[in-house]
Amino acid sequence: MNDTTSTRMLVVGAGPYALSAAALAREHGIDTVTVGRPMGFWREHMPDGLLLRSGPDWHLDATGEHTLRAYLRERRLTADEVDPIPVSVFLGYADWFRHAKQIAVREELVTGVTRHDGTFETEFSGGGRVRSDVVVAAPGVGYFGELPGWAAEVPPDRAAHSSDLICFDTLSGRRVLIVGGRQSAYEWAALISEHGAERVDVVHRHPAPRFAPVSWDFFDDYVENTLGVEGWWRRLTSTEKAAIHTRCWQAGRATLEPWLPPRLPSSVVHVWPQCQVVHVDGGGGSGGCMKITLSNSETLLVDQIVFATGYAADLNRVPYLAGLLDQIATRNGFPVLDEGFQTTVPGLYLTGFAATQDFGPFFGFVKAAPASSTVLLRALQSRWS
Repeated sequence: MNDTTSTRMLVVGAGPYALSAAALAREHGIDTVTVGRPMGFWREHMPDGLLLRSGPDWHLDATGEHTLRAYLRERRLTADEVDPIPVSVFLGYADWFRHAKQIAVREELVTGVTRHDGTFETEFSGGGRVRSDVVVAAPGVGYFGELPGWAAEVPPDRAAHSSDLICFDTLSGRRVLIVGGRQSAYEWAALISEHGAERVDVVHRHPAPRFAPVSWDFFDDYVENTLGVEGWWRRLTSTEKAAIHTRCWQAGRATLEPWLPPRLPSSVVHVWPQCQVVHVDGGGGSGGCMKITLSNSETLLVDQIVFATGYAADLNRVPYLAGLLDQIATRNGFPVLDEGFQTTVPGLYLTGFAATQDFGPFFGFVKAAPASSTVLLRALQSRWS
């Protein structure tokens, strides 16, 4: 199909930030086309059985109508019945939200975005094109998986980023090394153990985390400040920003969920805090047992390595932006954005994880999706007024 259509706004992506933006734009009469796989990263890179750290107050609707709480009420579920929230429940909510907001998603890949004479032309994998006045992209974290330098020493079939390893059946009876100490590292350890792994070693550089309930209510103030003061985050001093980063780190990395320890049997799961890998013997290539030496001189024999090492922005890794990269100013891999998420390419907006440098670390969480949509809508209305 080689059709070309025109629209006011093209939304690239169909994850939380993209769906939230598309819904609010549509409700305000902005002609919008949305392209992507609905909640694709969540469906394809999160394992069955994953439990979320967020509560029922995290949702996608900037109008406050089609919230997760509303979805649970309609399904006759109480918050206690889905505490912690299974990823399957949030995916069900996202589908419900999309249908309630009548967001038609064009399920194709974007292969390229170019700009000519003040308008954008976007090409799709199916051969079609869309011309639009603006493009709103929410690439999420899928393009930005981070690996340590020594990962190159590991046979490719013996290692994977945690987001690329979500089926654990093949790890039954195997010895698995998990590098990283955040929630994903420990939850992957629990799931891999529950799938019959012989041994799971968790190695990370920072001290052992606490396992305790975490309240994310402090995000509320940050979101409200973002909505109430234009450019709030960029107006903060470096000391104020550092304090917020520390608070997010303490809640998100130094403290993990209390329901994890009972799922980490000491006979299977072994934790090596304040430690790191210093040498890898690949065992003669693909299929061989690997000998791992740690900084405390311990050695581990492992069959598979999982890198739960997070994400680092690098806009060069977003393939559909290749035709615009020479025009997009970046800093530390992130796009440089104005107060309304606009890049240095007029009419191109980036939100979600890509906006965390200019809007704060909480924009890496679903919690800020409705605020993002509101700020974006204000910018678009100002642009077109």
